[in-house]
Amino acid sequence: MDIGNKIKQLRQKANLTQEQLGDCLGISAQSVSKWENSITMPDITLLPLLSGALGVTIDELFDLTTEQKLQRIEKRLDIEAELSDSVFEESRNLLTELLERAEDRRRVLSLLARLYHHRAESDLGKVSRYAREAILLAPEVKDCQWLLQKANGAEAWDWNCSNHTDVINFYKTVIDSDTGTPKTPLPYYYLIDNLLADHRTKEAESYLEIVKTLPAHRPFLIPVYRAYIALARFDAETADRIMEEALQEFSDDPGFLFETAQYHAQKCEYEKAIVYYEQAWALEEDQKPRFTDELDGIATVYEILGDTEKAVETVDRKIACLREEWGYRDGDAVILEAEEQKKRLLK
Repeated sequence: MDIGNKIKQLRQKANLTQEQLGDCLGISAQSVSKWENSITMPDITLLPLLSGALGVTIDELFDLTTEQKLQRIEKRLDIEAELSDSVFEESRNLLTELLERAEDRRRVLSLLARLYHHRAESDLGKVSRYAREAILLAPEVKDCQWLLQKANGAEAWDWNCSNHTDVINFYKTVIDSDTGTPKTPLPYYYLIDNLLADHRTKEAESYLEIVKTLPAHRPFLIPVYRAYIALARFDAETADRIMEEALQEFSDDPGFLFETAQYHAQKCEYEKAIVYYEQAWALEEDQKPRFTDELDGIATVYEILGDTEKAVETVDRKIACLREEWGYRDGDAVILEAEEQKKRLLK
């Protein structure tokens, strides 16, 4: 149904004349008539008032399909830095309703998780801002130090707070309940990551042996994880040797070069990290649009080294990639985030 006929049906259902509807919107009855006869379309700024006057949501006004509604939620989560309360509630209500009848339940669950995460990220940004201001005013007070740890992932001293046992047990459950054929290696990677963070190297090694048998595993990650297991055992010499040997086999793989850069960055070997980040970025030239992980790493390294000028230059490269390769525009969340990063560096 076109929008003109929809407006006419809803107006008549609400027992409104064209003149009465026009009065509600501050326009003439002739304008309403032109909408209903598909001569003109309502101005986008009038849609909230129009839907309110007719007693429907904007979605109902346009007769959007479920797929169109889901795509709109996905788009908003991608480009909007913060969702209004009304948009959040509208999205949550739709997704919650769809949980009981959607054919693709996984997609709806994923969107619900993303929706709440989007709200949480937005709120955590405010937690971080206010906590930092409070800490500057009273650095001897502990409460906001803890809040900063929760908001920004600042390191926690207490092992009973910083260990990853809960997440580790969850990923073990995921692996045990995976009935797919062939099994996916992804939960194994996340499990090993968290085991290594807690220096549980024997368990990590045993799960890595299983990963090697999975058809979908990424071969270059095996030596990378072997190196990190050595590091978790405080054996940097063995870890370095593993990475050097693997480099001979995977020197033209941008994925391995990126992981090599990450490896050196974690060891505070920053110059080496930049070299491998740049090599990985260059090898992905023919794989556009490129993710900006390498540029994020380079910018962070330059910031640590105190080279603000090169850090800013790298953020500019990131913004150019987001605009030219991904098509993001001014005002989109990822552009705003990068521009805020640049402002912080310049300040």
